Amino acid sequence: MRLKKVILGMALVVASVSFAQDGAFSVGASVGLPTGNGATFNSLTISADANYLFEMSDGLNVGAFASYVTFIGKTVGGIKFPSSAWLPLGGAARYNVSDEFVLGADLGYAIGISPSGQKGGVYYRPMVGYNISDTMQITASFSGISANGGSATNFGVGIMYALGK
Repeated sequence: MRLKKVILGMALVVASVSFAQDGAFSVGASVGLPTGNGATFNSLTISADANYLFEMSDGLNVGAFASYVTFIGKTVGGIKFPSSAWLPLGGAARYNVSDEFVLGADLGYAIGISPSGQKGGVYYRPMVGYNISDTMQITASFSGISANGGSATNFGVGIMYALGK
């Protein structure tokens, strides 16, 4: 029930911001390989992303993002480790280095969703993007969540679609 309320709240915020401002809305998905200690207990990372960015100056866009990130647990030594999921929310910045290349970063707080009792933590995601068209971008990123005295990190690749300005 809590997750439904969070997702509904995010949708309302994004919708109200999109009608109130002149910005660009994008959605995407990525897959990644867990790194560090998390690679021992997780086999893959899957995420869905949405952002709404405003042009601040020539080449610089800033705004808000929301993601859903799942680290898929794996079996090690006969022990099945659980998958874990977070809902990162925060600020995003993108800088167009050229017509093709974009550098960016997301920074915010990841709400722990599962397993039950999962604590939240600081979310960070530096990224680089390559525009393959006016509406499609291939991305590469390193993302992490610092929580519970440790961190869950991964290298990922994905695709973003611009839904309009």
